[in-house]
Formats: sequence, C-alpha cells, structure tokens
Amino acid sequence: MENKISLIIQADELLKLYPSKDLILVDARNEEAYQKSHLDTAVFVDLNSDLADIKEDFAIGGRHPLPEIENFAETLKNIGITKESHIVVYDDKNGANASARFWWMLKSIGHEKVQVLNGGLQQAIKVNFPINDKTETPKVVEDYNYENWKLKIADMAEVESNSLNENHIIIDVRESNRYKGISEPIDLIAGHIPGAINVPFSTNLAEDGQFLSPDLLKQKYQKLFGDIKSENVIVHCGSGVTACHTLLALDYAGLEIPKLYVGSWSEWSRNNKTIATEE
Repeated sequence: MENKISLIIQADELLKLYPSKDLILVDARNEEAYQKSHLDTAVFVDLNSDLADIKEDFAIGGRHPLPEIENFAETLKNIGITKESHIVVYDDKNGANASARFWWMLKSIGHEKVQVLNGGLQQAIKVNFPINDKTETPKVVEDYNYENWKLKIADMAEVESNSLNENHIIIDVRESNRYKGISEPIDLIAGHIPGAINVPFSTNLAEDGQFLSPDLLKQKYQKLFGDIKSENVIVHCGSGVTACHTLLALDYAGLEIPKLYVGSWSEWSRNNKTIATEE
C-alpha cells in the first residue's frame, strides 16, 4: 500500500521531487501574477472561473459558490490532472488565497495525492526553485471520473438553525475587525453570524508565516472543540475560500474535517439575517 503523503510540503522537499512525470504544480494566485512569474512547469488555476461559479446576485451562494462537480472535473482535465497525478498547489498567502480551496475541492472530489506548499511561492524562491514566465500548455489527458462531493458542506439554513445551539460550533476565520463589526473591506455589512466564534485563519500559522506543527494545531483545536463532534462544527469566512485554510489545518493536525459553509458571510449578510457585532 502506498504511504499517505503529508498535506503540507516544504519547499526543499518540493525541490527534491522536481522534476517528476507525475508531479503537477498548480499556481492558485491571480492570472496577472502568474503571467509575470511562476514556478517552473506550473499551470494556472483561476479562483473566480475555475474554482467557483459566481452568480450575479451574491445573495445566492455568496461571492464564490462551488462550481458544479462536472465543471470542476472538466477543469482538472483541462490542466492535465488525472487521478494518478501528484498535485502541489501554491499561492503567495500560504494557503489563505485559493490554494487551500483547490486542495479542499480536490479532496472532496476524491483526489488524495495533493499537497499545499508551506510558505507558498516565497519559500520556493528561498530554496532557489526554478522560476519562469512561460505559460504552460497542459498535456492532453482522459476525463476525470467523479461521483459526488465527498466532504461535508453546510448551507445557510443549517447554519441558522444551529448558530445558537450549544452542541454546535460555528467558526468564523476572518480577521477580528471584520468579525467584531469594526470594518468590512469586501462585503456590504460588518459583523458576524450570531453565536459564531472568531478563530482567525492566521492563528494556524507561526511567526514565520508557515503552518504550526500538527501537534500544536491538534492541541489548539481539541481544546476549542471540547466534546463537540466534528459533524457539529461548521467553518466559514467571507466567501468560502479562506475557511478552507482552517479545514486544511485541521486535516494536517489529524482531526476530522468539519463542514464548510461555502456561502459564508457574503451570503449571510445579504439575506436579511440577524447580524451580531462587538463594540
């Protein structure tokens, strides 16, 4: 049986793997940044068009609703990914951008051999990983077969019915000023879902910007959850992207992945739901 790989890969470990016929590097930043420079051989995946199905009205599913699974499978095919591919995805925000979302979607479609680069592009540069500005042409591959999304998802109704339930935990991973209602740089209204607790995604990281060790992450979240079962934990952010950073941290810690509320604050705040703030 093949040994299970770590969810997080260090830059020096990636350098040792490169190049490999089964290794596919995926850049999950933005297209302008990718065109300027990226890790050698990396293909580009776009948050807005590949990892989301954005509606005109953000009240319907938030700012980054999931695409239909068949469309995501087509995206994987188009960038040369097969079920045997070893995927390493990176951004320049250590997973807080789209790389953790891409990891979550791959995991949810049933792809196990996927890793997120610890420290992102910056760490790769530090170990002298080759960089270029060439747009990669993915190789032609067969269709990516799928069934259903395998990871747990919560919708707005489930969040509302359980937000004040003492047997459930709703985690808001946004920065504290947005949660408290002090400022809101993206969505229309500042504040948070009543009953939600604020655990910013940044607390998953050490001072150097890389992930805390699995042991430290496990201690942190086990203390937070107490006796609450993972199926009663829902994680959200602004639009279901950064929340995946915390889901990644939980999986890295060896804990069960809880539910993702994809619509997150961008959906909740546009549907006349109760909004809490802290002075």
